[in-house]
Amino acid sequence: MALKLNIIIASTRPGRGGPAVAKWFHEFASLDARFETALIDLAEINLPLLDEPHHPRMLKYEKAHTKRWSSLVDAADATVFVTPEYDYFAPPSLINALIYLSKEWNYKPAGFVSYGGVSGGLRSVESVKGLVAGLRMMPIPDGVAVHSYQQFIDDEGVFQATESMTGSAATMLAELAKWAEALKPLRT
Repeated sequence: MALKLNIIIASTRPGRGGPAVAKWFHEFASLDARFETALIDLAEINLPLLDEPHHPRMLKYEKAHTKRWSSLVDAADATVFVTPEYDYFAPPSLINALIYLSKEWNYKPAGFVSYGGVSGGLRSVESVKGLVAGLRMMPIPDGVAVHSYQQFIDDEGVFQATESMTGSAATMLAELAKWAEALKPLRT
């Protein structure tokens, strides 16, 4: 049975590059028979800033958007966050989405496809790994970093990955599969 992999577009800003990068990664990951993939856009999820009256550990959600978000995250065996870097940090939309829930993230591996300028979004990834680990996720070290990402988006808005990017993506998916299988007993 295939592992369920959520691919989450972290940025919600107008004019963002995340959808193009995520569409490429989603198509690439969909070719890997180990995974059943789902592409999730935080702009469509549209989570307000922490509006639930109870702590997420209690799983007593009252809002429809939280119940939907909980269901999507809970169903996954692994997650890949497609994230830019905002001022040397992860986007607030990603931080909010992570801390909206608690137990749904537990004992699942997390991978990152980051994009940005010269740093390729790597500072964003490093800034969020502590939070991810605190949610009892396993942030795997292998990822995809896209430096100066705009140069890889063609006139039709399609992201054109390099051989290096696809190689990094394949390595990350292999690690995600290993960790998702290894952590499965802890999720049951």
